[in-house]
Amino acid sequence: MRTLVLGLGNELAADDAVGVLAARAVRAELARSHREALADVVESSASGLALIELLTGYDRAVIVDAVRTGRRPPGTVMELGLDEVGRVRAPSTHQAGLPELAAVARRLGLAFPDRTVVLAVEVEDALTLGRPLSPSVAAAIPEVVRRVRALIERWAEEGEPCTTSTPSRS
Repeated sequence: MRTLVLGLGNELAADDAVGVLAARAVRAELARSHREALADVVESSASGLALIELLTGYDRAVIVDAVRTGRRPPGTVMELGLDEVGRVRAPSTHQAGLPELAAVARRLGLAFPDRTVVLAVEVEDALTLGRPLSPSVAAAIPEVVRRVRALIERWAEEGEPCTTSTPSRS
């Protein structure tokens, strides 16, 4: 069984960096505890159909990303299943969301993760270039790391952990 931890975002765009920074923290935590074989940890600024290449070939995935709903305080971590992630209304198929990616992968016969969990962090500002994470979003990273590790450890108990090297793709 292969597991992917995918941190999404743009580290130059304020709180949008949370997924990338959380992935780095997960990678460091797994290395400290000698548990690197639990998952491949990848950082990416890609979106839409470009993500299909990153997800193909994995059995399970945890995706960490920023979200701005305005309904929760910044720094709130939400755990969503693939069926709970809304469809993307976009002018182009290149801007497809996760449910659309899963559907495309199925239609193409690609190996797409059977289990996908999205850890979405409510953000304050995901657009300002050059600004660091807001304090409330930065404070959420240890919680994200704890939840990612708990998920991948639980999945590893249910099956074999992945044994591939950790790629670095963006």
